[in-house]
Amino acid sequence: MVRCWKRSEAHSEDARCTDRGPAASPQSQFPHKAFWVSLSACLLLVITTLGLLGHLRLLQPRSQSLQTVRITVPDQTGVLINQSAIVDQQNDLVTFSVTSPANQTSTVLFDTKHGLICYKPVNQDGCFLRKMERSDYDNVQALVQESTHKNQFQLSENETQRQTEFLGVLAASRVDVSTLKEPMQTLCQDRSVHWTKKADGPGKQRLVYFCIDICFPSNVCVSVCFYYLPE
Repeated sequence: MVRCWKRSEAHSEDARCTDRGPAASPQSQFPHKAFWVSLSACLLLVITTLGLLGHLRLLQPRSQSLQTVRITVPDQTGVLINQSAIVDQQNDLVTFSVTSPANQTSTVLFDTKHGLICYKPVNQDGCFLRKMERSDYDNVQALVQESTHKNQFQLSENETQRQTEFLGVLAASRVDVSTLKEPMQTLCQDRSVHWTKKADGPGKQRLVYFCIDICFPSNVCVSVCFYYLPE
């Protein structure tokens, strides 16, 4: 735009012309502000979304790793035994709740990460530990694999393989509960804890004090019977 000031004859001023560009108007500054406002809003939305996804990712594995499996099998007399197992794949734990015909529940915890089995029998004042063997790992692994497809199993008496294991309680080797890993520490709080060892049988001079039947979806039932060794 060219502006010219010419001297009027009355004031004898020199004529002067200047060449300037167009002046910036308020309307021309609006797109620039709108860009930064939109960019800030987008960044805030991205940060909020990432935060929510991170929170859900923390919650999701825990909820998905817990699977409850129900197992029903008739005992040797034909009475149905109801059992349930909570499979925690994230922490490598399988917790059995074994309900007897008298409606009393014992708990058996398989900790495959530390290679231990913890028995908490009903009507007993103690917990009993045993180191896992290869057969224990195989049975637990079969349960974990089956739990991804089904959560309820009805075992047949004719197809079920039954085994009996005898565990001698080492009363002299008492374990400090505070040294146990979770969740064994919580499971056995206010109880005495003893190691056990596997044996062929208690012998005629010893008595079997109690047994716990544990059944797996692979049609394998193990009857674990305890007896106390001499001091």
